[in-house]
Amino acid sequence: MPSSRIFKLLSGKRQCFGVLRVLICLLASLPAQAADNVIRYYPSGSIYTYRWALLKLALDHVEKVDHRRYELVPLDDKVTQWRAEQLLSTGKVDVLAFAPNAQRERLLQPVRMDILKGILGYRVFFVRKEDVAIFRGMNPQQFRAGVRLGLNSQWADYPIMKNNGYEVLASIGYESLFEMLVAGRFDAFPRGLNEVGSEMRELLPRYPALTLEKTKAIYFPFPVYFWVGKENTPLAKRILQGLKMAERDGSFKALFLRHHAEAIRLLGENGWQTTQIANTELPAGNAKPDTSWWWTRR
Repeated sequence: MPSSRIFKLLSGKRQCFGVLRVLICLLASLPAQAADNVIRYYPSGSIYTYRWALLKLALDHVEKVDHRRYELVPLDDKVTQWRAEQLLSTGKVDVLAFAPNAQRERLLQPVRMDILKGILGYRVFFVRKEDVAIFRGMNPQQFRAGVRLGLNSQWADYPIMKNNGYEVLASIGYESLFEMLVAGRFDAFPRGLNEVGSEMRELLPRYPALTLEKTKAIYFPFPVYFWVGKENTPLAKRILQGLKMAERDGSFKALFLRHHAEAIRLLGENGWQTTQIANTELPAGNAKPDTSWWWTRR
């Protein structure tokens, strides 16, 4: 073979290897780039579906402006709210969706737009079926003085209920509270109006002794925010920008009404006597929720 042909052959092979090296480098860089666009969130589960649909809606709105796409990935581990805050502070989670309190405002950065319009602050109760007539015969004062509530000690409504004079039995679980109610450890399990629909479908079949009480409710102003790390201001600004865009074009409200149609129907169907109490855990500077999308307070 002539030397010129050998040279051309070797040169072509070197070019191929060069292209291959470039491709390998590009492929190696893709996971790192993709990881930058992954948002890990907590909590997950059916009662939280709306929160993350709203986050996606907000990010999709901003994507139309800067063409940067994010992938939302749940943290599937079951951790306490306190542990979730630690994971956010250390960068192992990117976004939480919780109510404000003084500790969170010290440790984390809120995206200060209420994503639930106060509906989580409207509390109704799971009770034992055998006690329904007793609850129906109570007035609000008797309910406050005579009913023992069960709550997770890390939930924001635990100190709110205690500070408003309700007797509360503390636990650290969620589904275990249904078991404790069945066992008679306490008398009523407060749940957000937006939570009871999915819980009646998914959990009450496992606890046939329980039902939704239909005469008593409590309301306290209870905003819920997205939270990011203290130093993650770019993400906070991006989420807030997207929420404002979605609010302006009506898609925020449309999503809210679609996800909460069942809760709004329950509110209309049941004659809950509503006691309004103070949110003693709401730090100064947080506006009270505008409930007009789902409830006109009297």
